[in-house]
This record gives sequence, C-alpha cells and structure tokens, in this order.
Amino acid sequence: MIKIKQRGFTLIELIIVVVILGLLAAAALPRFTNVASEAEDASVEGVAGGFASAVGIVRGQWELDGRPSGTNPATGAGASVIIDMVRVNVDGNRGYPVSGNLNETAHDQNMNANDCRSLFAAILQGAPTASINFTDASKVRFYVTAENNGTNDICVYYQTNTIKGLTSAPSGNDYLTVGNNFVYNPRTGNVSVNLNRN
Repeated sequence: MIKIKQRGFTLIELIIVVVILGLLAAAALPRFTNVASEAEDASVEGVAGGFASAVGIVRGQWELDGRPSGTNPATGAGASVIIDMVRVNVDGNRGYPVSGNLNETAHDQNMNANDCRSLFAAILQGAPTASINFTDASKVRFYVTAENNGTNDICVYYQTNTIKGLTSAPSGNDYLTVGNNFVYNPRTGNVSVNLNRN
C-alpha cells in the first residue's frame, strides 16, 4: 500500500491569498460604483434624446397641417396636431408641443407642471413613469416641474434616483445644479440635459 502525504495550505499562504483578493476587490469596487452613475447619466440622456426627436416630429406635423394657429392666434393657444392617434396641443405661433390632451389654453407662457407631465406621456411611446408630486418621486422615474426662465415657461424632468436625498422639491433654477434632469423649452423646441449628481 502506497501512502500519500496530504499537505494543506499554510497559514501564511492563506493570508497572502486573502490580501491579494482584498487588493483586487479594492481596485474593482470604484469601477462598479462609477458604472451605476454612468448608467444613470446615459439613461437621462437617452430619454432626453427620444423626447427631442418626438418634439421634432410634432413640429413637423404642425408644418404638414398648414401651421394651425389655434383658437387664440395672439397667444398661440388652442392649436393641436394628431400624432399616432394622440392629440397634442402645440403653441400655434411656433408649432412646438405645450401639453398632452389636457389644456387647450396652454402656450409657451401659460404652462403648468401637469401640462409638462401630460406632454411627456403623449409624445413618448412607452414613456417612463412621471409625477408632478414630489412625495411620489420614489415611485416613478421622473419628477416633473414647470418653471419660468424669464421669457417663457419651461418643463424640467428630474431623474428621481438622482434627487431622492432631497427633503423638499427642487424649484426655480435648481435644475442647473440639482440632480440629473433635462429641460424642454417650448418657445424654441430646445431640449438640454443637465448632469448634476448630488
């Protein structure tokens, strides 16, 4: 009978392996943390890009429909177009969308947060969940506000995962410094992204 010597790892060998694994984990952990941040950034940029494309499609339909001026040509209120069997209210003076099918009096100087939220749902197919109530921010992907930029009303779409630490709702010019968001200006059709990690 042949005797086989069994030999295990020494304590020093085990400690060296644990130290090496610890160094590898310490080097890899920041990369994984950064991946989550980059994914959130890419997510808001992707939604903003889809929104900007949809704004262009709505404006194109307004042009194709002969630039309807609406019921109040002075303000542009009351104009609308149909996109994929969904009515979208547009500013009759410029053709950019201002509301979903909720507010026929909306124009670029008369918008509220609900107009911005309904617009988000109307022009984006399969739009992410959104709310105008800050208390619901943990249940939806976007918190929506309407602000005034000094010239006209704008829509601000905050990515809720990046503002969840706030104790009160962002307002005013907070979109420039707080949370990831994108801003839609219905006067120009411009959509701009702000990546502001808290």
